[in-house]
Amino acid sequence: MRAKFVLTEAATGLWRNVTMTIALILTTAISLALLGAGGLLYTQVNKTKDLLYAQVEVTVFLETTVTPEQKDAIQSKLESDSEIKSVTYESKQEAYERFKELFAESPDLVENTKPESLPESFRLKLEDPSQADNIDAKYKNVAGVDIVSTQQELVGRLFDAIDAVKNLSLVVSLVSGAAAILLIGNTIQVAAYSRRREVSIMKLVGASNWYVRLPFVLEAAVAGLIGAVLASIGLAIAKVIVIDDALKALGQNSVVPSIGWSEIAVTAPILALVAVLTAGVTGWTTLRFYVKV
Repeated sequence: MRAKFVLTEAATGLWRNVTMTIALILTTAISLALLGAGGLLYTQVNKTKDLLYAQVEVTVFLETTVTPEQKDAIQSKLESDSEIKSVTYESKQEAYERFKELFAESPDLVENTKPESLPESFRLKLEDPSQADNIDAKYKNVAGVDIVSTQQELVGRLFDAIDAVKNLSLVVSLVSGAAAILLIGNTIQVAAYSRRREVSIMKLVGASNWYVRLPFVLEAAVAGLIGAVLASIGLAIAKVIVIDDALKALGQNSVVPSIGWSEIAVTAPILALVAVLTAGVTGWTTLRFYVKV
């Protein structure tokens, strides 16, 4: 009987303050959608970072006057280096073929460039791409080496931009979550005030504090759960309409990994749990410290 009474009171409260309930559900849904999007973005950014790291190459360009002996000595040293995962030699002709692909839209430049004008090189994959500067320091003064290109400046700027996007997504998520918490607290206060007479009667007949507060907490939890469901649906729609189309437009060579349905499926229950716990804890705290219930 008591459980039925609590559930009935919670349902009545949701319907009685229907406008506040709708506002709470929508705000919670938007906040959770931003939170879920921020979490997915954070994960995808880390994956993108790993993919970019995997594609980072260090190129050791050889001097035009390098001797076969010097070339063999450089290759042996590179292949025995524990920091280097793989070594690929690129001849002048291979460099020219790559050059033609890169500058296919500039036929005049390609026509005026000869294979012998391009340097031979060794292209390196590192065990830890973040240690590219070590390779530069070790090989830049080796006989026969012209220059060591680490791409470190370009990659560093790119990773700084990626980290900025990741941090921005977290900040937006936290601000949205704070807004939802404030609205939940305000809704609970309004609901408690509008039913102060019933609460007073319940207290007079000996109802315990938790029994009086429980319907309000359930109201907030149910509204939060509905908001989580709407947020999950919104993320699924955004994946189909926005994200998948955007990644498709980038082409197959894009380094940005797609968001799979498994990730959406994992995010949805997490959002539901966060919504129910946040709404419940916020409702109980509001009633305990700000409302005489």
